[in-house]
Amino acid sequence: MTTDVHRSIDAVFRIESARLIAALTRIVRDVGLAEELAQDALVAALQQWPESGVPDKPGAWLMAVAKRRAVDVIRRQATLSRKYEELASALATESADEEHADLDDEPLGDDLLRLVFIACHPVLSTEARVALTLKLLGGLTTEEIGRAFLVRESTIAQRIVRAKRTLAEARVPFEVPSGADLDARVQSVLEVVYLVFNEGYAATTGDDWMRPALCADALRLGRILAELLPHEPEVHGLVALMEIQASRIPARTGPRGEPVLLLDQDRMRWDHVLIRHGLTALARAEAIARSPGGRGLGPYGLQAAIAACHARARTAGDTDWARIAALYDALAQIAPSPVVELNRAVAVAMAFGPQAGLEIVEGIRNDPALARYHLLPSVRGDLLAKLGRLDEARDEFELAAALTRNARERELLLERAGIPRAPRPAAPHA
Repeated sequence: MTTDVHRSIDAVFRIESARLIAALTRIVRDVGLAEELAQDALVAALQQWPESGVPDKPGAWLMAVAKRRAVDVIRRQATLSRKYEELASALATESADEEHADLDDEPLGDDLLRLVFIACHPVLSTEARVALTLKLLGGLTTEEIGRAFLVRESTIAQRIVRAKRTLAEARVPFEVPSGADLDARVQSVLEVVYLVFNEGYAATTGDDWMRPALCADALRLGRILAELLPHEPEVHGLVALMEIQASRIPARTGPRGEPVLLLDQDRMRWDHVLIRHGLTALARAEAIARSPGGRGLGPYGLQAAIAACHARARTAGDTDWARIAALYDALAQIAPSPVVELNRAVAVAMAFGPQAGLEIVEGIRNDPALARYHLLPSVRGDLLAKLGRLDEARDEFELAAALTRNARERELLLERAGIPRAPRPAAPHA
């Protein structure tokens, strides 16, 4: 029974923690203190709910406890300003039956949005933004974040502590940015969410090709953003992109966990419910982008449109590669980068032949940004192989294998180079 209650508490806290922290940050204006107060409420639940049972409105119960704890903390601070004394008094006199109110009755949407912008503030490093976002908004523990990114738990904890300190020292306001600053800040948020998704979709390090739990966390954050920012086309574009890409996860690995490339995947194993969700989100992004004052699809919307071309093709041979190449042309115009050019080379090769794609690759081959990027020699090797230049292709695949840090991907590249796969230890019997 106690185990069941603890599981219920864990589930409730994962659902409610972001909203608790958001509301408490509005009250105490300190994201670090807000998280501590939320954790204090969790401890109280762990102590009381096994005996009293889970309340009908657990989120409201947690909020009431956290607010009472806030009063205690504030009153113990001898040097607080009159503003905080008034705050403590106001909190202490709130109605005694507050914990029976529904947490959904409080205007938490704006608070959650403010918390998103704080967690993804540009004053923080990318690594800190990712860790803080997953902690505050994803409800993950430092252990879970560390395990997902193959980083020690102590390192994640240090990043989060430093991030909170940086936010406090920079006096980052608890607000939604406006005007010209909003677009840049939204892009910072989307960058963090997509980075989390990509690390799950194609792990940069370790023995596993994918970490689907990270994809699920990113999708959940993206859907929350879509509710909070319903008129931002790039938010819907990112959700569409993640939904469609996530639909392929069941088909991206073979029986031994080995990678299965897109054109070789069994499309019957794709999640067609996710595809429908993704196409709906893309349609929403396109409608907003075409509306009066709209500026057309942005980078995430265009990438979602590319993913949609694959999703709509019943077989690999039905893929509209000419449209994909055109979409990459558009993407290269608004978000030029050597990685976009590399992807464009693949699409051009599929639409117009490997020589056309290789010419694009040769143009970016010496770009410093791609010096350690394993997909450059991988793509070049594939194009050379299609042109019959097998010795050169083998060298490229071997170089790509040496550059990747993912064990599964290294095996695939060595296999393409014609090097036998090292025997893997047999899995223990269950």
